[in-house]
Amino acid sequence: MAEDEPPLTGVAWAASPEAVPAGWTVIGVTVEGAAANLGKGFGLKSGGYLCVSSGRAQAPPGPVVTDVLVLSDRSPQPAGYARAPEFPEPRPGGSRKKRLYVKLQPVGAADTAVVDIKLSSKSKTLPYYTRAGEMGNFAIWCKKGPVLKPVPKPRSISTGLKQLSLQSSDYGAPAAPCSIKRAASQHEALYDTSNIYGLSAMDGVPFILHPKFDTRLSSGSNALLTDLNVKSLADIEAEYNYAFVVEKTAAARLPPSVC
Repeated sequence: MAEDEPPLTGVAWAASPEAVPAGWTVIGVTVEGAAANLGKGFGLKSGGYLCVSSGRAQAPPGPVVTDVLVLSDRSPQPAGYARAPEFPEPRPGGSRKKRLYVKLQPVGAADTAVVDIKLSSKSKTLPYYTRAGEMGNFAIWCKKGPVLKPVPKPRSISTGLKQLSLQSSDYGAPAAPCSIKRAASQHEALYDTSNIYGLSAMDGVPFILHPKFDTRLSSGSNALLTDLNVKSLADIEAEYNYAFVVEKTAAARLPPSVC
């Protein structure tokens, strides 16, 4: 999308050029140079004007106009479309044979958007413009272009994060990249469990029991050995001997004979 063609952010009606609010631009003339007052053909005794609002040269942060349709008042409202607003507010009892519908989408979800709207006579053809419909004695044309996605602003680093350093507080210079990578690799290797044995560098490291839990050993190193009962090989065989008599008897039984 060219910089001189920002996407439109709204399309509306105005009872007169003076009724157009700030930020909106009235379409006062057609491409042929005639007055673009829709007049009584639009169902208004005092006439009516199209007006548009546009974003900046870059994509605006809000929704953009992606399509414009002119339908009969008997046609159902298309899904995703809304009726164009009016300035000032429409008076009750006003009837119109044609209605203008506008489709708005967020910038991030829109690939193309309407960048310009022109009015012409019904017999006129405008290149690069799409005919949205007819209203009164005029044809409404819209031109579309690609939407430039908003570029996210770079995140600023706070002063607190800038003061962080892996070096001692006595040195104001930042740590060298190689030292930072070396420290990170050592930290990861210390708790790495991705080897084939599932072991880390912390496995097998001796530890010391806290003194307040070391009450039994404080009276002597042989305190735990007094409760041990040492058995000989003969005692173990006698205690756990099993002759499998029942199993052998069941295995020796013959199947009953068939009479």
